[in-house]
Amino acid sequence: MSTPFYVSPQQAMADRAEYARKGIARGRSLVVLQYTDGIVFVGENPSRALHKFSEIYDRIAFAAAGKYNEYENLRIGGVRYADLRGYTYDRADVTARGLANVYAQTLGTIFSSAGEKPYEVELVVAEVGETPEGDQIYRLPHDGSIVDEHGSVAVGGNSEQISTFLDQRHRDGMTLPEALKLAVQALSRDTNGGEREIPAERLEVAVLDRTRPQKRKFRRVEGRRLSRLLEPGGGASAGDADAADEPESGDDGE
Repeated sequence: MSTPFYVSPQQAMADRAEYARKGIARGRSLVVLQYTDGIVFVGENPSRALHKFSEIYDRIAFAAAGKYNEYENLRIGGVRYADLRGYTYDRADVTARGLANVYAQTLGTIFSSAGEKPYEVELVVAEVGETPEGDQIYRLPHDGSIVDEHGSVAVGGNSEQISTFLDQRHRDGMTLPEALKLAVQALSRDTNGGEREIPAERLEVAVLDRTRPQKRKFRRVEGRRLSRLLEPGGGASAGDADAADEPESGDDGE
């Protein structure tokens, strides 16, 4: 009987990490930015049915890059966790930090298991606070670690290049149109430093808007609302755009 080929634990984990990173890098990038009234999520996504951004609970949203079926399973699990915790205890007990911890345990267990391949996903869990200082953004790579982010974060595709671009240009107190245009500008940059145009119909945009009177702060931004915000000098707030386009889309989540 032949002797099994030996691979050190360190090499095995490095190979699994490389496998996951390559899978995530094949997907399109997305960015999450803080602005004065909340948090905006922007990604290139030509599909109208398969969403990168989703509502998890009242003030919490989820963004993901990588394999759709894998991060969709995680999203559904997060919704179930949030609903059960909010029903059993109190709605205020459902937090982005608690949800990030649950996702970290799941991703970490899968990554370290020799019986299945690692998930090819990178997640962002965000919660909008009563003030900008209360906003929380957590990035979760494929291995289940948690990174507490502030201001801006990019995942998927050429996220390192986009993150560098955003770090140099993002500032506190940006309006929604300013943050949205900066996000699109960052996503438009290719690996060679050039820029390409991304039409509004290829963008998926959502916000957690702290100024909304409803408990649920998540709102998709699309159609005429999105086009107005992307116009040069476009200064409509999320609330103004909601009121103007309310008959066009009533999607507050999923």
